Amino acid sequence: MNNALLRLLVKFQTLSMREEGQDLVEYALVVGLISVAAVATLKGAATAINGLLTSITTTLNNA
Repeated sequence: MNNALLRLLVKFQTLSMREEGQDLVEYALVVGLISVAAVATLKGAATAINGLLTSITTTLNNA
């Protein structure tokens, strides 16, 4: 059991020292950040557009 845990630890350390996959992780983090910002921005824009369309509908119904 200890031998398996030691091999797993060595494998994890070897993988964490490699720099080949770091670019992919960085790109994934950037894409995630952009996605969160886009959702927040579009949520605000959707509220504004909904208010505008409601105002137009009310004006047309009262005309």
